This record gives sequence, structure tokens and C-alpha cells, in this order.
Amino acid sequence: MSDLQPAAAAIAPAPCHLYRLGLVPYERAWQWQTQCLMALRQAPELPDHLMLLEHPAVYTLGQGADDRFLKFTPQPHLPPVLKVERGGEVTYHCPGQLVGYPILNLRRHQTDLHWYLRQLEEVIIQTLQGLGLAGERCPGLTGVWLEGRKVAAIGIKVSRWITMHGFALNINPDLSGFQKIVPCGISDKPVGSLAQFQPEITVQQIQPVLEAKFAHVFQLRLVPQASSRLGAIAAAPLQRALLP
Repeated sequence: MSDLQPAAAAIAPAPCHLYRLGLVPYERAWQWQTQCLMALRQAPELPDHLMLLEHPAVYTLGQGADDRFLKFTPQPHLPPVLKVERGGEVTYHCPGQLVGYPILNLRRHQTDLHWYLRQLEEVIIQTLQGLGLAGERCPGLTGVWLEGRKVAAIGIKVSRWITMHGFALNINPDLSGFQKIVPCGISDKPVGSLAQFQPEITVQQIQPVLEAKFAHVFQLRLVPQASSRLGAIAAAPLQRALLP
């Protein structure tokens, strides 16, 4: 009888529902995140989710954000300013920026917020590597830089080890909106975009690369879902309460 033992069967990556949503108002996406998070809190066996989208122009401030980093007084004719439950300071979203909202049950991954933040950075860094660009971390800060310019911001909220909010990668946005804030409270490092290094680059070009890197880094199998599955949530009353 042979002493060789059969190789252990490879464990298939767990599924993660992928929503490719296009341009979505911030508050609607915020509501979808909240509802998905609550569903996972109530039924932890449900699959993880990843929403990929762009936002119309909007400023958001994390919990405890310093209002001094907002250089203008909000007015009806200007992009809205929303206070949200993620960590971090003020940031800006607009078209041309690929935003990712992972709703993950970290009990299936690692219950370590520093690990999770580094993994999100790794997704961005590997995405840039796929384009021949050398993204890097900045010691003591969260995000990804490219030749000294911050091209990706990260801000998260975790409730009972379920994540929401996520990352924003500047691909070809109008960067002028960042001039009205101190982005992420960092005054000595400029914000940049991938278009400054590859002028013809588009969100449509980057998104499949990022999807593949996200699946690889988190060892998940992305399963595309129809956006209509989130439609019922959009019809519900808007949930603005900040999650505990």
C-alpha cells in the first residue's frame, strides 16, 4: 500500500456579491451599505458584498472630523457636505473616481482593523502594478501614494466586525474640488490622479483590474449581481442614523 496520502482538496474561495453600479448619489449608496450591513449583522452566513461606483460631487466628513479642514461655507449651489460614520477627516468624491464599498464579515477574514486597512491598500497597490505604476504607502498614514501624490483615500466603519465605507481611487476626476478642503487632514501632501501619469486612462479600464485584485487579496470569488437587487432598498425611507 502506498505511503502517499491524497492531496487535500483545495478550498474554493467564498462568494462575494459584486455590484457594478455606475454613477450613484452618495446618500443612496450610503443607504444601500447600511441595509447590507444590517442584513449581515442579522444573518452572518450571508455572502460578503462589494459595491463599485462613482458619485456626483459631494464632500463627506468622518466622525470627529475637524471643520477647519473645510475651506468654504456650505451653500445650496455647492456640492453637499455630509457627515458620515466612517473614520477619517474630510474628503471629496466626484465622477472619474472609482469608489469601492466592501461589506465584509471580518470574522470570515481577520478580526483586525489594521490588517483590513492594509489589505485595502494592497488592493490599490496591486491594481496600480497591473498598470505599470508603483503605488506606495506612507508611514503613519492610511491610503496609497504615487510619486508623492495621494491617489487613493481609505475610510472605514466596522460594526460588530461587519465593514462599510471603503476606498476611493482617483482615476481621471476634476481635482479642483480638493482645493476647497484639506484632504484627509493632510496639508503637506498633494492629491493626484492616475490620469496625471497615464492621460488616456478611464474608470472603465481600471475597474476590471481592481475587481481581480480585490478577489485575489481577499481570497474571494466575485459574483456579479443585478443592480435591481438593491432597488428595493432605494425605495425605502432614507436611513441617516449613524451606526453604532
